[in-house]
Amino acid sequence: MSKQPTIVVTGTAGFIGSVFVQYLNEQGWDQLILVDDFGVESKRNNWEHKKFIKVIERQAFLSQLPSLDFIIDAIVHLGARTDTTEFNYAIHEELNVKYSKALWNYATEKQIPFIYASSAATYGDGAHGYNDSHDILDQLEPLNPYGISKNEFDKWAIAKATHPPVWTGLKFFNVYGPNETHKGRMASVIFHSFNQIKENGLVKLFRSHKVGFKDGEQLRDFIYVKDLVKVIHWMLQHMLSSTWIDKNNGLYNLGTGKARSFHDLAANTFIAQGLAPNIEFIDMPLDIRDKYQYFTEANMNKLRAAGYIAPFTSLEDGVKDYVVNYLVPAKGY
Repeated sequence: MSKQPTIVVTGTAGFIGSVFVQYLNEQGWDQLILVDDFGVESKRNNWEHKKFIKVIERQAFLSQLPSLDFIIDAIVHLGARTDTTEFNYAIHEELNVKYSKALWNYATEKQIPFIYASSAATYGDGAHGYNDSHDILDQLEPLNPYGISKNEFDKWAIAKATHPPVWTGLKFFNVYGPNETHKGRMASVIFHSFNQIKENGLVKLFRSHKVGFKDGEQLRDFIYVKDLVKVIHWMLQHMLSSTWIDKNNGLYNLGTGKARSFHDLAANTFIAQGLAPNIEFIDMPLDIRDKYQYFTEANMNKLRAAGYIAPFTSLEDGVKDYVVNYLVPAKGY
């Protein structure tokens, strides 16, 4: 690449989007067009100190696309309605399906590389496994409207005869790390554990309400956000340098390939602060009890086969970095 590319990144006031922008800045990339709802005050620290050429409100972006004074080299669509406890499908459909289709169609028309965020929530209870095969999309039964909306867009994208020249949809598993303060109830267990320890010296985890799983032993594939944005950047580099081939287009899992327990997560939040774990168990809220994933573990063979060889941060090291360098000093990334 002789010149620095101009990249559109959506969701940049949010968790993963803001971390991705900072990572791009650290690689020397600042020709960035940031797209999101920038009126949310609790998200301001996530984006306002980053380097970029323009910010555009999400609602205005589609209408402004034809008149932008920039030649867009790639679109990284990380913006989404991610609240798994929001059960009004229409809310998820508007941003996660309709908006995504509009961006896809623009990238197709202009032949722009396109990367978007899907989700492991598409896998539902895991009855069909966690393999990022295109063949099982119609069989998947997500447990909530968020997961349904993500799967609906995945199915639509795979079925489209016309598509961007190079593209990927990334099924994010359980992402944790800095810049998630604004997420409230939807923030990671590490974030909530840290604040519980700070307030009363203990962590409360959900009891198991499923046979075969002990309290706190619900298993998820936790991926540190710094690892996740490195993968996106790696894909983007290959797409922009024309070394990403057509057969690599499609859906990819983005986890670590190793499930760990919530107990391990909470215990390491204590250990990172030099404290002995103190964990209690509480009943899971009824509104999520029958829609809860007890086990997720990404099959990472597809990404590895595409050429990504970097290791993923261990849970112990990721939690320590997050706690010591961001949560304790109350800093963002």
